[in-house]
Amino acid sequence: MKLIIGLGNPGSEYAQTRHNIGFMVIDALAGELDTEVKKNQHKALVGQGVIGREKVILAKPQTYMNLSGQSVASLMSWYKLNPQDILVITDDMDLTPGRLRIRGNGSAGGQKGLKSIIELIGTQDFARIRVGIGRPAHGAVNHVLGKISGQEAETIAPALTAAVAAVKIWVLEGVNSAMNKYNKVGKEKPEEKARTENKEAPGEGSEMS
Repeated sequence: MKLIIGLGNPGSEYAQTRHNIGFMVIDALAGELDTEVKKNQHKALVGQGVIGREKVILAKPQTYMNLSGQSVASLMSWYKLNPQDILVITDDMDLTPGRLRIRGNGSAGGQKGLKSIIELIGTQDFARIRVGIGRPAHGAVNHVLGKISGQEAETIAPALTAAVAAVKIWVLEGVNSAMNKYNKVGKEKPEEKARTENKEAPGEGSEMS
């Protein structure tokens, strides 16, 4: 069994915001698996499906981003899962819009949802898919909580499709295969590599809501 978690904020006011990309990927994956993510369980909306022969639990924590770890830790305990059995999907300001970055472990890099999960499950050794939303010159909070524009949506849409495919590869073949196949999705700016590599080091980056 695998647990796939998309991070975001609950409520209609946050729908289609950049910070809810994790929710968007879960919804797209649920559609492909012909399931619904609507059961209230462990402070999350949860659904179930099958990828290959593997049962998967899809979850959208409803605690708000900064407390995501409460839901993830509770779900892991209930289903008796190890950190290697979970995959977290989140937005990332240090990646250009539409860029994917998949890793098998790493620090929170300033992403507060990941930080909460790391603190409450006691390890950073779990897989994650980061979907780029770009970093504004100023106003980071307004940026992540802002709605995705029409032109931006066209840029991000292929990344959401690729993220769904990457989830399936992670389940069927493991994180290394997912990294090899999908870390090249989107265009990487020269300065982006340094920022993301720094984020994956043991220390923390700048804070993000």
